[in-house]
Amino acid sequence: MFLGRTRQRQLWQATSLLMLIMAMFVASMPSSGWAFQDAEADATAPAEEPETKPASDDNAAAGGEADNDDSETFLSWMIKASGAFGAVLLIISFIMVAVIMMNLLQVRRDNLLPEGFVAAFEEKLTAKDYQGAYEIARNDDSLIARVLAAGLSRLNRGYEEAVEGMQEVGEEESMTMEHRLSYLALIGSVAPMIGLMGTVWGMIASFRTISTSAVAPKPKDLADGISTALFTTLEGLVVAIPAIIAYSMLRNRVSRLLLEVGRVSEGLMSRLPVGKSSAE
Repeated sequence: MFLGRTRQRQLWQATSLLMLIMAMFVASMPSSGWAFQDAEADATAPAEEPETKPASDDNAAAGGEADNDDSETFLSWMIKASGAFGAVLLIISFIMVAVIMMNLLQVRRDNLLPEGFVAAFEEKLTAKDYQGAYEIARNDDSLIARVLAAGLSRLNRGYEEAVEGMQEVGEEESMTMEHRLSYLALIGSVAPMIGLMGTVWGMIASFRTISTSAVAPKPKDLADGISTALFTTLEGLVVAIPAIIAYSMLRNRVSRLLLEVGRVSEGLMSRLPVGKSSAE
């Protein structure tokens, strides 16, 4: 990888801190605030019924239970309906954010094509200090430095050998960056499948209620399975869509920067004397 060990360790620490902050934010979300507003109106209806009617008392009790159900918050309802599928998608969403942040921090111009290094390398070439140019390239962690160092180490074999060495390093780094980006593509493909699995599970639960009920089930009896189906589908799409967008944008960014690194490195190498290298 083109980053040094110290920078990699700092990157992992920053990613871990980000995931911890997100977990604390989710855990500290209030359990109220999304409550349905019709609970108070329903709660006043059973109190007006006379106490002499047992059936009315039963209805009032049922009405009270319904009011308690209505007072359930939207967030708690979503968590309860999503179940294990929602937990898996929540973990995947944390991983997605971590992978996006890692790629954003690594796929930067300062890491791949720093202007300071290019200027210092050009100064050495202008002064015909090829040994100094090689030392600068060997001691720098950027991608273009590694590419130029590989080319300089083979320049005594000829310009074609030097270009071939540069291409090998460039292809290796390209493969490494594509491998990191592939996790986003994987998340974008797996998350909707997990949501679809939750959808099928919820519909099976609803049809099982219908098949095992002696009488026609009430809509409330089918609501649990249907809510599971809808919530898991929504959550899968919420995770997959940002992952696919981030993958496309980062991949285009990687391709553009790699092309620019290749163009600049070949331009710098063309200024060196063919068959002569100070890198022993």
